[in-house]
Amino acid sequence: MKFIETLDELRSLYTAPSTNAVRKQIPAIDPHAARFIARAPLVAIGSQDDEGNADVTPKGDAPGFVQVLDETTLAIPDRPGNNRLDTFSNVIRNPSVGLLFMIPGMNETLRVNGRARITADATLCEKLAVNGRPAKTVMIVQVREVFLHCAKAYMRSDLWKPETWPDRSEMPSLIEMIKDQLSFAEAREG
Repeated sequence: MKFIETLDELRSLYTAPSTNAVRKQIPAIDPHAARFIARAPLVAIGSQDDEGNADVTPKGDAPGFVQVLDETTLAIPDRPGNNRLDTFSNVIRNPSVGLLFMIPGMNETLRVNGRARITADATLCEKLAVNGRPAKTVMIVQVREVFLHCAKAYMRSDLWKPETWPDRSEMPSLIEMIKDQLSFAEAREG
């Protein structure tokens, strides 16, 4: 198998992006992006450590859990989870992040790229409390670019069409999968 190794090789296989596809990228949160973020109950956060090891972590809560502090600053609260801290550890090493905001039933997504830092500022953590429980920490993202992403991937996948969803019983339970994966890991270590 031959792999594409240069940007020129890659670009030769595709037509140039349309002018609007390039121009739609803006350097700040405009009213449409702010409205999108306010309605999104889920954001996927892409990050990398200083060696290029990548991670994508979902963060979810009630719509509006990610706060627009100003046109170039977002606040993403951290809630109780597995305490792996994959994304946060990456941000300490390499602050570049990519965010993908999703709204159920809406095929378009909002992409935000920027630089992140983590804070445990008590006032901000309290401001982002849910059910009386303040955020443990907050990821502050300095926005560098924002754009709406076209709907083609969601439309092709039928992600929001329940009639296309597989029967959940076709997959083992989370507990079964984790148990098997732990056994697999132990066998590889042994």
